[in-house]
Amino acid sequence: MHLINTHPYRFGPLCYTQKPYKKSHLSLQTTIYCHPTRFHKHYTAAAIQSPMEAAGTDSDGREFKNPDEMWLEHTGDINKKTQWYHDGVAYWEGVEASVNGVLGGYGHVNDADVKGSEGFLQTLLAELFVDGGINRHLVALDCGSGIGRITKNLLIRYFNEVDLLEPVSHFLDAARESLVQENHMALDKHKATNFYCVPLQEFTPDAGRYDVIWVQWCIGHLTDDDFVSFFNRAKIGLKPGGFFVLKENLARSGFVLDKEDRSITRSDSYFKGLFSRCGLHLYKSREQKGLPKELFAVKMYALTTDIPKRVMKARSKVQANRPGIIK
Repeated sequence: MHLINTHPYRFGPLCYTQKPYKKSHLSLQTTIYCHPTRFHKHYTAAAIQSPMEAAGTDSDGREFKNPDEMWLEHTGDINKKTQWYHDGVAYWEGVEASVNGVLGGYGHVNDADVKGSEGFLQTLLAELFVDGGINRHLVALDCGSGIGRITKNLLIRYFNEVDLLEPVSHFLDAARESLVQENHMALDKHKATNFYCVPLQEFTPDAGRYDVIWVQWCIGHLTDDDFVSFFNRAKIGLKPGGFFVLKENLARSGFVLDKEDRSITRSDSYFKGLFSRCGLHLYKSREQKGLPKELFAVKMYALTTDIPKRVMKARSKVQANRPGIIK
């Protein structure tokens, strides 16, 4: 899947909002109308709270004191939680399996998104893997892969194998057709290997398979507890020295709940609180550039299971351009 709403997704009780677009995988911001003084007081109050206690709102403008209050209402028992995940998948089952579909009508942001991700990935591979990983068999997992947009445009050019994880079956079928039946990778040295039609909250990877686990515009569908559980299970799937990349929409503070697709857009401090709960280290982060102003801010996080050491190497012209395996 891909959340662009906010997948990432507006403020105090006296603020009235409207959606000037169809909600999508790229969380879109809403237009906000509110009394400036009252809004300022609400924003300041939220800002001084601890990250996991900051107030948030839903897409109807209702305010919640903290995430726990919101999660209790929407996923407080097994029936509510089951319905939460069912509704999230059902939303995307009604979306066309195309770039424009998974990006909520914003298909034109694809190039900027891929360019930003590629620059971040190149930096990470160069800093964390000897020779940018050029002499090792690299394997990646694309979480919430949708139609294989990120795998096809980015990951398969840098990794020898990519596995795709996606709960929406017609998205995964489209990815398989694009990546396997129309495979254009020379000598099968770079290929999509496995296609898992499984939701994040139920997936457990094979131990030690992946160098990189890429999670983009999908984690907003998980509750906080399932967010932590997912990363704790996914750690097992990393090779020694492997890392996660999480790319998501950001709320300005607290959180924003999208009731239509059952997703939550979290703030930067909210994410960092969850990273701490997962026992993950934030190695590096970078803001995505070049997206339309009406979209939520988007940020990339590189996360490791321990404190990594940068690979020391001579800076030759060849190495400086690594790890561009396929152009």
